[in-house]
Amino acid sequence: MKISKLFMASDHAGYELKLFLKDFLANKGFIIEDLGTNSPDSCDYADFAHPLAINVENNTDCFGITICGSGNGICMTANKHQGIRSALCWNAEIARLARAHNNANVLSIPARFVSKDEAIQILEAFLSTEFDGGRHQRRIEKIPVA
Repeated sequence: MKISKLFMASDHAGYELKLFLKDFLANKGFIIEDLGTNSPDSCDYADFAHPLAINVENNTDCFGITICGSGNGICMTANKHQGIRSALCWNAEIARLARAHNNANVLSIPARFVSKDEAIQILEAFLSTEFDGGRHQRRIEKIPVA
């Protein structure tokens, strides 16, 4: 699946890394919709994770990228949405597996635990990996709550 549009969201702890990755992705030709936060001032990650999740659910040809300090809170919040499979990725191999085996549609990055170079490697692995399907599809179908 060729992705050209990405939704991005962060809290204050992920704000600087979000801006850095946003510029990196724009230079690669991606269309970015930044859903906030728009400053390094303290804020609540859920206020930005929910709109991102809704946008990804409604645009199945798009991915989301969330960033907060540990990556956990924003990831947990996004995963409350039935159509979201958000993966907390702290290295490129985890990102590759999240796409290949779990068909993740949202990447969550822990800003306080990865360098900018590591974040780029994580992002590139996530965006360049296709879902393997096969036995993994059966597992994906069991994720939503009936």
